[in-house]
Amino acid sequence: MMNLTDKIALVTGGGRGIGRAVSILLASLGAEVVINYVNRPQAADETAAFIRQQGGKAESLCFDVAQAGDVQAAVKDILARHGRVDILVNNAGITKDGLLVKMKEEAWDAVLDTNLKGAFNCLKAVSRAMMKQRWGRIINITSVVGFTGNAGQVNYAAAKAGLLGLTKSAARELAPRGITVNGVAPGYIETEMTSGLPAEVSAKIMAEIPLKTLGRPDDVAGAVAYLTSDSASYITGQVIHVNGGLYM
Repeated sequence: MMNLTDKIALVTGGGRGIGRAVSILLASLGAEVVINYVNRPQAADETAAFIRQQGGKAESLCFDVAQAGDVQAAVKDILARHGRVDILVNNAGITKDGLLVKMKEEAWDAVLDTNLKGAFNCLKAVSRAMMKQRWGRIINITSVVGFTGNAGQVNYAAAKAGLLGLTKSAARELAPRGITVNGVAPGYIETEMTSGLPAEVSAKIMAEIPLKTLGRPDDVAGAVAYLTSDSASYITGQVIHVNGGLYM
């Protein structure tokens, strides 16, 4: 039931952290993975090379998810070379933290453009091909802070909360064509984004997590893989929380 042989998967921000774990797992299940990046090409290339070394199929592809024209061109290229797009994982995201009263408009726009508009751009670009195929799996990576909010992250929390509405609305529109749209909401995961937290902040976070540990990128990747599988074919418009009980 977890066989993705001959499926083409596009993972945005797929070279590092959660995106890397998702790319590697989908490839291990048989999917051919296109790993998107906009900077840090070395990470994307290394992840693709690792997958190929393990006997899988992967390539890296540079485009900015925040730019609709770039996304359309990239998906057109994927379709021209592979003939289809079966799976989209909207994982690309950035942070530009700051208190509301001090946040500059540029920080708000940058985070919303990448984290929310970027997901919309990619979803729109692949949806027509998936509708013709009458099959598709779209997974949006949101966040626990999209549900709880977080001081100093009004832009990030707003973008991640916006993904919930995007997920549910797109799920309703695309369901008649055999396409499911779901979300995965990680809590605090061991990535570059959390590694720089001060010790006192990390301790406070750990105290609030019932399982008393940070999650791993593989934990999130497992939820994503499940939602791409035939086992989840009757699930759409939902969000799986991967947070150790931080939000229930």
